[in-house]
Amino acid sequence: MQFVDSHCHLDRMKAVATDGIDAVIERATKAQVEHMLCVNVTLSEYPKMRELVGNRDNVSFSCGVHPLYMKQEKYCPIQLRQLVTDEKVVAVGETGLDYYYDKEFHKAQQESFASHIEIACEVNKPLIIHTRDAREDTIAMLREGRAERCRGVLHCFTETLEMAEQALAMDFYISISGIVTFASADELREVVKQLPLERILIETDSPWLAPVPHRGKENEPAYVSEVARCVAALQKRSVEEVAAQTKQNFYDLFTLAASHTA
Repeated sequence: MQFVDSHCHLDRMKAVATDGIDAVIERATKAQVEHMLCVNVTLSEYPKMRELVGNRDNVSFSCGVHPLYMKQEKYCPIQLRQLVTDEKVVAVGETGLDYYYDKEFHKAQQESFASHIEIACEVNKPLIIHTRDAREDTIAMLREGRAERCRGVLHCFTETLEMAEQALAMDFYISISGIVTFASADELREVVKQLPLERILIETDSPWLAPVPHRGKENEPAYVSEVARCVAALQKRSVEEVAAQTKQNFYDLFTLAASHTA
């Protein structure tokens, strides 16, 4: 039984700074994590992240500008187009809309998101979507940009079943994080029960959102199995089935990652 962590930020982990990147990845491997997707949040930080992790068969990369980091760095589509040509980049993002903070940046987020969709379709690499308090606009912009051409995933999903179904209709996937194990996540658990397993990914979003029973610790890819166990319990399936199907889903979406693992 092998798992895939479809979304982590290895470069932002304290454990990487203290124990080293090799130790963190070794712990993941011992925990039966076959592959990790290391997700970028600013373009200026991508080269450093890439250098830190290095060339590994079990780690792929994404490249994009997270909507909440736009105050830190002005988005440059020319730079994004250059960076996503890296053969180890299997996805465009993390991008999307977050209306919870910085309301004055909504327009800038929308412009950046639209550009990410356009570039993802140009290079035929899937989108990694962050969405918070922006359900209608997120779906509307994905439809307007015809994002079904490149497909993608709504990561760290905490939204409604209706939004999930709208994304599924565009051939997107839904990624479940450790939040699903939280005591306060009853509504999310009800959504997960109704999602088709064939369209679910699992993730840690390390170093944040450590799942039960690791609450209070820094999250890391080794903990992704706890997400799989929770999904399995909710869907009344075996952990082995959830691990196998979510792994297959990952490689079906991020097709370039399969060649890295091979």
